[in-house]
Amino acid sequence: MDIQCSSQWPQFYPEHTVTMTSRDAAYIPPPPRMKAMLRRKNRLMPAGRVEEAGALSARIGREIQSRSRTQLTKFDGRTDVKRMWTAVRQLSGRQQAAASVVDSVTAETLNEHYATISTDQQYVAPTPKQLGADMNPPPDYVSDWHVFRMLDSLSLTATGLGVLPAWFLRVSVPILCKHVAFLFNISLATSVVAQQWNEASITPVPKIATPTQHSDFRPISITPILTRMMERTVFRTFLYPPFLAPPPSLTFSDQFAFRPTGSMSAAIISLLHTITSLLQANPYVIVISLDFSKVFDFVRHSTLLSKMSEL
Repeated sequence: MDIQCSSQWPQFYPEHTVTMTSRDAAYIPPPPRMKAMLRRKNRLMPAGRVEEAGALSARIGREIQSRSRTQLTKFDGRTDVKRMWTAVRQLSGRQQAAASVVDSVTAETLNEHYATISTDQQYVAPTPKQLGADMNPPPDYVSDWHVFRMLDSLSLTATGLGVLPAWFLRVSVPILCKHVAFLFNISLATSVVAQQWNEASITPVPKIATPTQHSDFRPISITPILTRMMERTVFRTFLYPPFLAPPPSLTFSDQFAFRPTGSMSAAIISLLHTITSLLQANPYVIVISLDFSKVFDFVRHSTLLSKMSEL
């Protein structure tokens, strides 16, 4: 017997309902299929149907991976870096909470706070070293070819307060390399940094979810591109080599941060090696660990520059 359905009958009807809210994860697609599978997996595990739940879990993983890959392909990693990382944080559930800033925290008060913690009232200038009297032309600390390679391999980066974007410096590298090298050498020879290179665009980033005071913001300073190139040149040319063979008055054997080949992994390996060696001749070892809060706000600049002068 053939049964013909009337056109008034519904062709599809939901077997069950799934409610979608704004708090659901970003990887859940618009059709509530993913949420239904998640709920089914959560029912299978307590019921002891582990194999079925495992197969469903693998299917859910493939769905999430496909959904995440589709969302990230919308952004170019070289031009839409900010939007891409925003999407990554949304997919990973690490989206930063919107900070409710109190009225007393303004741009002017933040500037005063950062100026206060960056100024050492007890600063004493170190004794300058005589580098040479003849500065015309300046010594060739930085070659034209070195500047050419740095500008030619310059990646897309924030411009800061400078008016020269990265793409312009790369396009104009055959013309600008000689002049930029001359500015670098003049700055190094006279120990003077141009005022424009000392200016930075500061973005206050909240350290906590709901900041209430100025110290709850971390200042992210974006200096001009040429400033960062100059800093990289000074570090690699003048600071890194002395770390490998420091003078007798300075030792860096127990320092792992801010030095070549130093890392947290190297510090842990060194600590474990020291403890293991001590346990061979001692019944126990006591380890005292200290964590200083806001330590960089209280650096004595005079002592720091004196040590750098010895290097």
